Amino acid sequence: MNTTSTPDNFRCGYIAIVGRPNVGKSTLMNQLIGAKVSITSRKAQTTRHRITGIQTLDDAQFIYVDTPGFQTRHSNALNNTLNKTVTNTLVSADVILYLIEAGTFGPADQQVIDLLPPDVPVILVINKADRVKDKAALMPFAQNVASKFSFAAIVPVSAKLRFQLDALQNEIKRFMPENPPVFGPDDITDRSEKFLASEIVREKLFRLVGDELPYTSTVMIEKFEQEGDLRRIFAVILVERDTQKSMVIGNKGARLKEVSTQARLDMEKLFGGPVYLEIWVKVRSGWADNEAGLRAYGYE
Repeated sequence: MNTTSTPDNFRCGYIAIVGRPNVGKSTLMNQLIGAKVSITSRKAQTTRHRITGIQTLDDAQFIYVDTPGFQTRHSNALNNTLNKTVTNTLVSADVILYLIEAGTFGPADQQVIDLLPPDVPVILVINKADRVKDKAALMPFAQNVASKFSFAAIVPVSAKLRFQLDALQNEIKRFMPENPPVFGPDDITDRSEKFLASEIVREKLFRLVGDELPYTSTVMIEKFEQEGDLRRIFAVILVERDTQKSMVIGNKGARLKEVSTQARLDMEKLFGGPVYLEIWVKVRSGWADNEAGLRAYGYE
């Protein structure tokens, strides 16, 4: 815990960001804290872990928790574990951001509403508001969704364009408790650089390989060394079949090289120094057949 002196009436709290898959939860958190600590992808359900992002102002510390999108389509060890992560986060939050996409509300959105606790302030965040051509239609849409739950506030935003994010943060602060800060003023996440490196590689993997690669594919950091500003990182991409290994490597190694290059550039930006990155691809079948196996490979 941070023990430095703080001003009177300082506010600090945990803010859970929840919603169905692919509504922009990770993008929203990254934009709110001003750094990329949660990976994003056009492919739904990229986030597998609870990712904490931290922003500290003169009078408040916002501790955002990005959660996996709640899964309703399939019941298996991975999705059950992800859903437990969501429900456990809701119980411990001081404020909840319930994120939906402007103009779109379906059964999956309703199922997330059904999870919302009645005793925690929930802010309805309508993302991608900039994409709505008929702005007059946004108000009745918001009113329709608001009729389904007692929301503490409603804020339309565009996370990608940073539209209305200051207004959203002001609303969040109103409901945060008065507490001293939990983290230091320069902290942006509670995750280690090793963990962030594995997530960055996984993001590039899904962005460049596409929908053919299953979610059970994952990234392990076998070695993470630091010499001054230089970080040497050795990573392994674990897939289930030889065909997937070939898919990741690509023709003459071109796809794996592109994954490595893009991941290295993102790491250098986030870590603030040069990165040497090596990536291998290995086949390991059967490792994600149960929840114990998932925990062994870093799932929460």
